[in-house]
Amino acid sequence: MSADLQQNTINTIYLIFSHNYIAIAYSIGILISIFLAVKKPSRYSVFLLLGFIILLFSFEYDKHIIVPFREQTMNSFITATPHYKLGKIIDIVIADVIPMATYIFGWGLVFASIVYAGLKIGKKPNK
Repeated sequence: MSADLQQNTINTIYLIFSHNYIAIAYSIGILISIFLAVKKPSRYSVFLLLGFIILLFSFEYDKHIIVPFREQTMNSFITATPHYKLGKIIDIVIADVIPMATYIFGWGLVFASIVYAGLKIGKKPNK
């Protein structure tokens, strides 16, 4: 492999990682959660899995889905007559409320799973 091709390969791998490191971290969390859910199913592992899935969706939504979704929604609702108030509401909901809600809900589930597991430590299992 020539030196420039080797340098370009390293640069490409770095750029892919730097663009997607958050998605990679959430995917690792999903894989760990799946492993825990298969090994020993519990509310903890399900909350953790759902939390990381929602966080990955939130990341992808924020990065790739917002712009086409906003344009499609605007084109569906606002046809001939401009409706500035409705347009502003759609813009706020799609660009601000949904990303914030999914992010908070995802981390809330991860936090709830950790709290649930912490509260369960030291308790004797019911038989």
